Amino acid sequence: MTRRFLTRLACSFAAAASLALPLAVHAADEAPDALIKRLSDETLSAIKADPALRGGDLTKVMALVDSKIMPNVDFRRMTAAAVGPQWRQASPEQQQKLQAEFKTLLVRTYSGALSQVSDQTVNVKPLRAAADDKEVVVRTEVTGRGDPIQLDYRLAQSPGDGAGWKIYNLNVLGVWLVETYRSQFAQEINSKGIDGLIAALTSRNSANQAAKKG
Repeated sequence: MTRRFLTRLACSFAAAASLALPLAVHAADEAPDALIKRLSDETLSAIKADPALRGGDLTKVMALVDSKIMPNVDFRRMTAAAVGPQWRQASPEQQQKLQAEFKTLLVRTYSGALSQVSDQTVNVKPLRAAADDKEVVVRTEVTGRGDPIQLDYRLAQSPGDGAGWKIYNLNVLGVWLVETYRSQFAQEINSKGIDGLIAALTSRNSANQAAKKG
């Protein structure tokens, strides 16, 4: 497995967004490391069992993301962090468009990585956190072909009773997803503003769709 593949695969796991599909409710007090282990196992099992997922079928990938991952990700926070300070100046409509296009970008760009999933497993390392911590890092290691791959998650406990833990960033081989996109988005925002970023994301998504059809 290559560094590029794991980055793509991790991003496809992280690409969650605003479409709410039914999901079996797990205990609100599920520990963050147990949550990551469950999501990893369920997602990998689903991919291995479905040739259409491994073939990069976008409809299937979207359904997997929305059903397995989305309810456990604070995607608004993830998008806001990727956009940076200009997020607060964006209108609610612009924020929604950014979330939608960011999700589409992640899923379309990285769905091809699913075809390479075979015998990988995810090992969750012991959690280093105090009982009252509201934000934690869950460290995991993906094993299978080649050398083990570091894949870590940042999670925050959502406010309110029974809200549980939500993923808002992830790290592949020492590189945090949000920070990577923030540097890319900042260049577009500095040049053409929020609307320019939305237009650029829309254009990239259209190009990815056309390339897949071709």
